[in-house]
Parts: sequence; C-alpha cells; structure tokens
Amino acid sequence: MAQNIRDYEKLAVDIVEAVGGKENIINATRCATRLRLVLKETPKDANKKVSGLTGVITVVENNGQFQVVIGTHVGKVFDKVQTLVDLDENSEEDTPKGSIVNRVIATMSAVFAPFIYILAAAGLLQGCLIIINMINPGFASTGTYEVLSFISWAPFTFLPVFIAITASKHYKCNTFIAVACCAALVSPEWASIASRIAGGEAVTFLGIGLAETTYTSTVLPPLFLVLALSYLEKFVDKIIPEVVKSLFTPFICILIMVPLTILVIGPVSDGVATAIANGYNALYNFAPVVAAAVIGGLWQVVVIFGVHWGVTPMVLANFDMYGQDTFQAFQTMAVVAQMGAAFGVFIKSKKQETKSVALSAGITGIFGITEPTIYGVTLRFKKPFICACISGAVAAAVASFFNSVYYVYAGLPGLLTVVNAIGANPTSIVGELIGCAIAIIGSIVLVQIVGFDEGQIAEEEVKAMDEVAATTLDGTKEIKSPLSGKVIALSKIDDPVFAGGAMGNGIAIQPSDNKVYAPLDGTVEFVADSKHAVGIKSDDGVELLIHVGMDTVQMNGKGFDVKVNANDKVKAGDLLLEFDREAIEKAGYSLITPVVITNSFEFEQKELCLDEDISYGKSIINLSVVNA
Repeated sequence: MAQNIRDYEKLAVDIVEAVGGKENIINATRCATRLRLVLKETPKDANKKVSGLTGVITVVENNGQFQVVIGTHVGKVFDKVQTLVDLDENSEEDTPKGSIVNRVIATMSAVFAPFIYILAAAGLLQGCLIIINMINPGFASTGTYEVLSFISWAPFTFLPVFIAITASKHYKCNTFIAVACCAALVSPEWASIASRIAGGEAVTFLGIGLAETTYTSTVLPPLFLVLALSYLEKFVDKIIPEVVKSLFTPFICILIMVPLTILVIGPVSDGVATAIANGYNALYNFAPVVAAAVIGGLWQVVVIFGVHWGVTPMVLANFDMYGQDTFQAFQTMAVVAQMGAAFGVFIKSKKQETKSVALSAGITGIFGITEPTIYGVTLRFKKPFICACISGAVAAAVASFFNSVYYVYAGLPGLLTVVNAIGANPTSIVGELIGCAIAIIGSIVLVQIVGFDEGQIAEEEVKAMDEVAATTLDGTKEIKSPLSGKVIALSKIDDPVFAGGAMGNGIAIQPSDNKVYAPLDGTVEFVADSKHAVGIKSDDGVELLIHVGMDTVQMNGKGFDVKVNANDKVKAGDLLLEFDREAIEKAGYSLITPVVITNSFEFEQKELCLDEDISYGKSIINLSVVNA
C-alpha cells in the first residue's frame, strides 16, 4: 500500500486522549473531512489540545458534536478511533439527544457522508456525457452512450439501498434486513404497480388502497423505514426464541416494514421532502435574486458549522420531482468563490509559507472540497472569507437572471460540475459560467484590494495543509492465508450463506494443518462462544472473518483451542487458534474454512492462488482500497 505521509494512528490515539479518553466518548462517526465525536462532557482544554495536534486543521463544536476537521484522510483516523473506543453499538446510555435540529443534521451527515463521493462520481460521468453529446449529437444513439448512461444513473436509482447501508449503522440495526426492505422499494415490480395506480387502477393491500409513490432516488422514505426498523428489530429480538431468531427476525421485519412503508411511511415522508423542496422553490420563484444571493453568500458559513448535510433531501427531492435544481447552481458559486479567494491570497501574499498553503487549498477547492480552504486560508485571515462571501452572493445573483439550474445532481458542487447546468434552457450554462467567472475574479480582485493580516504559519501547518489538499488513494492491500491447505472459490463451497456472498466476499480453504494464524495486523473484534470463528479488523479498516469448518458451531467449542481474546492486538502470523481435525471430521462436519471480508462492499477484490495448495502466510487476496 502507499506509504502514509503522517502517522494517522498516533493522531487518533492523541485525539482520544485529549477529549478525555475512550470512557468519555459516547459515539464516533465521520463525514468527508471531519471526525465527529459525541462526548459525555467536553474537557475545558479539549478544543485547544486537539486543535494543536499535527494533522488537525481545526475543531468545531456544534450540533452536540465535537467535530475534528482533518481533511480527506479522516477515514484513516476514524478507523483507528473505532478500534480504540470499542463502542457498544446497542448501548444508548447517557447519549445526549440534543435538539431535533441537531439530531437531524447529525443523522444526515452519518447517512450521506460515506457515499457522497459515489454520487459525485456518477454526477461527473453524467456531466461528461452531456459534453460529449454537445460535441457529437449522434453519440446519444449509440450503445456506448446507453451503457454509460445507465451506469451513471444507477447510484441514484438505487439510492435507497445506499441509505439502508449507512442508516442501519447509524440506527444500529441489521444492515442486511434494511437492504432487503429498501431493495423491495426500488424493485421493478413495485414501479410497475405504482404506474398502474397512477393510470387510475385501484390496487389494495389487505383491503387498503396503495399510493402511487415510487422510491427510486428518494431519501426520506428509506431513512424513516430504517429508523422504524431499528425499533421493530429490537422488539422482535426480545420475543423470538434464540433458536429461530436468525430466520424469523428478518422474516417478520421484512413482512411488516415493506408494506408499512408503502402504505404509510413512504407517502408521508415523501410528502415532507416534497413540501420542504416546494418551500425553497416558492422562495426562489418569489424572489430569485434574493434566494440566489443568500445561498451564494452564506453557504460556506453553513459549512463552517458542519450542518450542510441537512439540505441533501431537499436537493434530491427537486431532482426527483422536476429533473432540475437551482440550489446547487447557486451553491457552486459559493464554493468557487472560496477557491478564488485562496488563489487571491496566493497572489497577494509575500510569504512563501502562506503561498504554499493557499495554492494547495485552492487546488483542493477545484474538486468542490472547501474545508481546507476555509480553515487553512480564508477564515484564518478573515477578510478573504468575507471577500469570497460577497463575490459568491453577487455571482449567484447574476446567474439567477439567466435562470441557471443544475440538471444533474452534483455530490460536490464546484468548478468541475458546471457542465451540470447544460440542459433544456440554453441560458442556464451561460449564467453558470458567467457566475463562476464573477466568483473567481471577484474574490481574487477583492483580496488584492482589501488585503489581509498575514501573520505567521508554522512549517508544520504548511505540511498539514499540503496533505489535506491532496486526495490520495492507496493501491492494494494483501490478505495472507491464515491456514495451510487448498484454496477454493467461495462460490463453490456447499453453504448458501457463504457461497452467495451474504457474509461478504472472500475465499475458502480446505486445511491441510490444524492451526489458524492472523492474516494481517489488527485487532481481534470477536471470538465466537463456540470458538470456531474469529473476527479481526485490520489497522486500516479491513474487517475479516475466519470461520473454521461448516456447521462447527454445533460442537459447542469442543475440538477448538483459541489463543486470543476480543480486543487483543495481533500481528500477521500470530497463532489465533488450533483445532482437532479428527474430532471435527468424526462428528461429521466439513473442515472447509471460509475467509471472508465482511465489509467487502468497500473494496474491489482479486482472488489469488485459486485451486492451489499453499502454506499459511501466502497472499490469497488483493484488495483495492476504495476509501482509504
């Protein structure tokens, strides 16, 4: 894997210590650039201590959260914090609820941040297709266009499934049950039924008429579904006998939640999203210049406090209902203006240190990421931030005269997404381009006129800003074999759960020995009570399950000698457990051992050594890290 520039594991340790230790942390989440901690109480000097740590840009205390702004490497810090804090996912003791607004913002951040770059990538692909079609109108009739088009729309079509994954973690319920429920909402069969209802046909469920609501690209219906599911699942778990819980809990939850959503939750929550979107649209229709100026001028103020995720449902509702949105068109002006202000500081500054920080932050702003720009440059020197807000307001107001809108959702609005303004209204892109030019040039010129108090930036801060301004992607991670034996494709083993990938992707091994070794450095997440399975989480976020034998849980620990405990730190090659081959085979159980990456949806996987006899410690899987 790529070599780390900074020791993010140490930074995680230092942050946890500075906020009062793991005992003081109730919850830990992350978004694109921030580590968000919920603390039992905030030590008086925590803000100052954490702000001074190498690699931390700043600290924001808001929405009941202690937000540590780190930049694009926040994932590495968060992964380590998770291993340090070891939160009980089912515990809600002493969790401060905060105001409704704070809880809504925290939820939106936790739900959308993990996949916002996926939506951004899909939006960028749609923008590229728009440009290609402008250059070559005949391209739209080719098969190549059709394939690329449906690829670009897929994340939006199946948005409820993405929400099911992240919301289930936030609300602490079974991810696979949540996915099954939300997948039903976007199934072609329901779309067909809804179409028939829209055409005037009366369709009922248990005698109750169904609404024509469809759920592709929706936000609130799947979100409220998973919220309700979290309560239902806990209730069902309490009343279902343990021996049948694994089967009947998902059975009952799916049977109740999908019809309940189609009958009640979906139409009501979709109506709420529509009402919010219509409220903003009413303001825009009444005074478009005012609406544009407010968004272009104050959007980055909202970003400072970390509450910007709250508008996501409204924006997506606009695209779903109307196929366009003005909010993101004006939001782009605010982002571009901050980028321009950073370049203005670069031009105006007399100090090489300041120039280095400003240039790095400005380049980051091109990709729609403004937090390094804000905290490292514009807000730090104050006047450039104000210059950017003024330029953004003027630019958005000018764009409103051209009726500029976005026809494609932009996960990270910025200079690269202005092509999203190309559509039915030919003046839309013209206004967007003129607005962006005003935002950039205006910010640069204003910074040159008003200047700023440059102050002193330490060399270490310069290095930190250079880091957060660069979006890096680690190459590959090798998973070593925990056993000696023959490697088998996971899909070929005689177990539908593992073979079907329900537990995640991986491989299986027919062991030739009786020892299981750690395949990577990490922390033991759990040891099964029956001692036949061990879960490990690597220091960089890979979650791996080693399951010795098929149905060996029935042996109740007989024949297994576990050498580690939960929370133990292990190195690749450490002995995890030994098993009695003869006893297991005599009991009639297969020794085939699945080695599964349970969070494999975060990685691209390449299996090695299939159908080969290998020794433990040999590389068996290469992972391409999607979100390093």
